Amino acid sequence: MTATDVAAAPAAVCLDDVRTAARAALDTGVWDFVEGGSGTETVIAANRAAFADIALVPRMLTGVVEADTSTRLIRSTAAMPVAVAPMAYQRLVHEDGELAAARATRAAGIPFVVSTLSSHRVEDIAATGATTWFQLYCLRDRGKTHELVARAEAAGCEALMVTVDVPQMGRRLRDVRNGFALPHDVRAANLDTGPATEAHRRYGGDSALAVHTSVAFAPGLSWRDLAEVRGRTSLPLVVKGILDQRDARAAVDAGADAVVVSNHGGRQLDGAVPSMRALPAVAEAVAADCDVLLDSGVRSGTDVLRALALGAHGVLLGRPVLWGLAGHGEQGVGHVLSLVRGELARSMTLAGCADVRAAAELRTERMRAHA
Repeated sequence: MTATDVAAAPAAVCLDDVRTAARAALDTGVWDFVEGGSGTETVIAANRAAFADIALVPRMLTGVVEADTSTRLIRSTAAMPVAVAPMAYQRLVHEDGELAAARATRAAGIPFVVSTLSSHRVEDIAATGATTWFQLYCLRDRGKTHELVARAEAAGCEALMVTVDVPQMGRRLRDVRNGFALPHDVRAANLDTGPATEAHRRYGGDSALAVHTSVAFAPGLSWRDLAEVRGRTSLPLVVKGILDQRDARAAVDAGADAVVVSNHGGRQLDGAVPSMRALPAVAEAVAADCDVLLDSGVRSGTDVLRALALGAHGVLLGRPVLWGLAGHGEQGVGHVLSLVRGELARSMTLAGCADVRAAAELRTERMRAHA
């Protein structure tokens, strides 16, 4: 840990406070990479508005003294229905990157999803003792893709999460304007072996990361490609990036054990439906056959409860983890996860929910219907 990490406990009392501290800790280019979205960034705002539009209808006199937030996510035990989302290049925001985040996640008792583009190797992240899932981007080099699947299994990952919403990277204007490229000491550790890649070179009119992914990622994927991945692993298969219930059904038919309702945090299709708006239809279509997770816009424990009430079995928490990591390393991530669990437990108790099963039975209303 650095001196910053062992400083007095963060004073943040909510995730917005953590965000403020992270903004002060990061330079503009890195902050824009973390916070930015594609195009006009309207999807980022729409994700938050969709959460705010959901009103919970609490139950009374249920005898709840303290809610139990524990659950199972796919086949992993979890202290709350939350996993840390796959996020690339975490050494951009803290020198220990994914290792610090995974250690905090282990202490919090929830899964950590290792990105294909993590800045530490999957083997090293799994060695922290965290419950790990591996997020897979299918690569042009199919042999390398198969190797990543085998490495995830050998490292002890408990699930394989295939991201399907990046046929190409969304045009992220902040990164384009900043001419954003990785510093030479940060790399996709699961992929890169040479001294530099496209991700480290500046390009006029484009993001270096967009160029790098266009070179590395396989274009034109189909359900046949997903079926091929399914055939190469015995791990539970999670399909991330689903917004249409027809795609959710197709994922189940291809052997998925779970789907993640996600618009990639507003970083892919500009104008995509907010994940929370898509969630009920997807849950209705497939929740009897597979787990349904949600990401994009989760910013509090109450948001987690809203997602449970609309049919999710759990959520993936993204940017707030990077905020905590940027501000205070492992301690900062731990504080973020503690805040979320505390908020969730309090919201469940106030809503009369003894456990996660009861949370799934809450009724909801649309706020704007009563405006």
